[in-house]
Amino acid sequence: MNFLSRIGLEPFIICLFASIALAWAAPEVGNFAVAGISLGDAASWGVVGIFFFYGLRLDRRKLRAGLVNVRLHILVHLSTFVLFPAIVLCAMSVCGAFEAEGDLHWLWLGTFFLATLPSTVSSSVVMVSIAGGNMPAAIFNASISSLLGVFITPLWMSLFLEGVDGSRGLAEVIVKLVVQVIIPVVAGIALNPKFGFFAEAHRKALRNFDQFVILMIVYTSFCDSFEKRMFSGFPVSDLVVLSAAMVVLFFAAMAVVWLFCRIMGFNREDTITAVFCGSKKSLVHGSVMSKVLFDNPAVIGVVLLPTMLYHAYQLIIVSVIAQKLGRPGQKGA
Repeated sequence: MNFLSRIGLEPFIICLFASIALAWAAPEVGNFAVAGISLGDAASWGVVGIFFFYGLRLDRRKLRAGLVNVRLHILVHLSTFVLFPAIVLCAMSVCGAFEAEGDLHWLWLGTFFLATLPSTVSSSVVMVSIAGGNMPAAIFNASISSLLGVFITPLWMSLFLEGVDGSRGLAEVIVKLVVQVIIPVVAGIALNPKFGFFAEAHRKALRNFDQFVILMIVYTSFCDSFEKRMFSGFPVSDLVVLSAAMVVLFFAAMAVVWLFCRIMGFNREDTITAVFCGSKKSLVHGSVMSKVLFDNPAVIGVVLLPTMLYHAYQLIIVSVIAQKLGRPGQKGA
């Protein structure tokens, strides 16, 4: 298990793909309900809980203290919310994705959805710490990125939502966004001065709660997808190409961010933070935002596929890089 953790294969990643295998083996279980409440309904309430506790963990004093390094923050957020969508939109234009239909259409939609997501929080901070980067800046950027993603992801996705089967219109998305995301976050932030200590004291339990809700969303979504045969037309070659494309996207974004760090004259610590935070995408937000943006659980399963693959590969790749950069001989380089 220690070896798997060192290469990025944490128990959560293993459980993630195990939940997909379980959904494939018995898709009908995903619709099981107790007292009229299904697993999908429970996952929707879990989304509210995730964002409430996220707001509860946000210390406003620490966020204000992190405002100092403005150039670093701008680079991270531009790479997260502008560079990624630009790369994918260019790829879509070159590959004729705007005219794609059927299975290929869903893969491109899921890839663009991935590109619009915010950066990760916990894993970005952990990896920056291991590599010897700028920790306060990493915490600030990861936290702000998650807040910005609440608004920016739906705005980007509104370009493609209209006319997509299983998606909600922008007005409906905004209403659900307010109810499931914004109100819980604001309530959590408002309660932070009094109850923030509780969130800090139970950070590990809350992280497990986040991961449990994600597994519920992934499992129920893929149950619907398999039951409605959404993957029946997907040849294995498409999934192999998609996996390779996710790796290429990761390294392309990382290379561009690193290049800008060189141009802007960042030191080693700031470069590590910019590259790590600016090249990662959040499966937590991908899972919960898919519940907000799409009404059909079967669609969610397909749309989340690129995000899950990217999430797994980014953890594996960044874990290896962080371990290498964190070695004593490398920290002064």
